[in-house]
Amino acid sequence: MNIESYRDYCLSLGADVEEKLPFAKFKNGEGVLVFYVCGHMFSFFDCNDYCVISLKCQPDSIDELKARYDCIGNPYNESPKHWIGVNPHTAPDDLLKDLTCNSYEIVKQKYTKHKH
Repeated sequence: MNIESYRDYCLSLGADVEEKLPFAKFKNGEGVLVFYVCGHMFSFFDCNDYCVISLKCQPDSIDELKARYDCIGNPYNESPKHWIGVNPHTAPDDLLKDLTCNSYEIVKQKYTKHKH
């Protein structure tokens, strides 16, 4: 999936999605685009090197996903216990969308359940 289509997909997940470039002050961080829900990251990638999208994932699913799909590996600069890295050039669009939606839901559920 190309970078524009992926960005559009992330923004389509809900009116509560925000996008920011929070690492602009850091060397090699100026191009990192981050998508947030409830003020917390659920997806990010480097616009200048669009080869890994980092996504939240259930820890008990990570090893199985890595074993099943060559396009899934370690995240960029996050804990591999709670995050996966997905190659947007080799991942099937449906898989990338499913994993991104899953990441969005993990974060949204975690940070909205405390507000009731």
